[in-house]
Amino acid sequence: MDSWRPSSDALSAPAAMARMATLHYVSAGTGGSPILLVHGFPESWWAFHKLIPLLAAPHRVFAVDLRGFGDSGNAPGAYDSATSAADLHELIGHLDVGPVHLTGQDISGATVFRLATAHPEEVRSLTAIEMGLPGFGLEGLADVVNGGAWHIGVLAAPGIPELREGPEIRKLAESPGLNVPVLAVGAGGGPFTATTMSQAASTEITSVQLDGVGHYAAMEAPRELAEAILTFVDGVDKTAVTSAGSRA
Repeated sequence: MDSWRPSSDALSAPAAMARMATLHYVSAGTGGSPILLVHGFPESWWAFHKLIPLLAAPHRVFAVDLRGFGDSGNAPGAYDSATSAADLHELIGHLDVGPVHLTGQDISGATVFRLATAHPEEVRSLTAIEMGLPGFGLEGLADVVNGGAWHIGVLAAPGIPELREGPEIRKLAESPGLNVPVLAVGAGGGPFTATTMSQAASTEITSVQLDGVGHYAAMEAPRELAEAILTFVDGVDKTAVTSAGSRA
């Protein structure tokens, strides 16, 4: 593992340039179905640096810096989840790797949820790690009067969209719905992620709880998290192959 070095590249597709966005990402692995890792707040792709080599042994792995984070562009413009989801859509097209096993954590929930509902043809599965969704309980985490966290409450300040998107996210959950296989991984947040995804997804979910692990599971328990993700995505791939064979 010590010899692993990520390759690095940037997306600068014409449509992305029109929105003044340049996305930085790292990649590893040469075979297997692709996994796209999407960080939370206030993070970058480095949040997954311990996880990537474990996933990359059997899979191609891409970890992106969302616009405004890490080495991606931070030009003036929209920074809501709809814009970030459009960025990821273009990144997948630029890399020509879809459909991907989409993996998001923390506040990237609305972004990956939008991508999975708007472009299901690009998403094999969705893994939610310690993740909430506007409209499905995330707002309660910002209520400091009733036990919420101040650093989440900051995201409800004027001009910051993450906690004002509840009605839109709930509408997407109703139609077209989240119809891909879902893995919910809980750690320091307990069953919050599983509860959220069971309400938001149109399909049954698989859930894993990493006991004794804090919020940043990819940093604190990369091997346990990798095992959970690989078991899930490999099962999804196997089911897809079996289904394709039965239709042939």
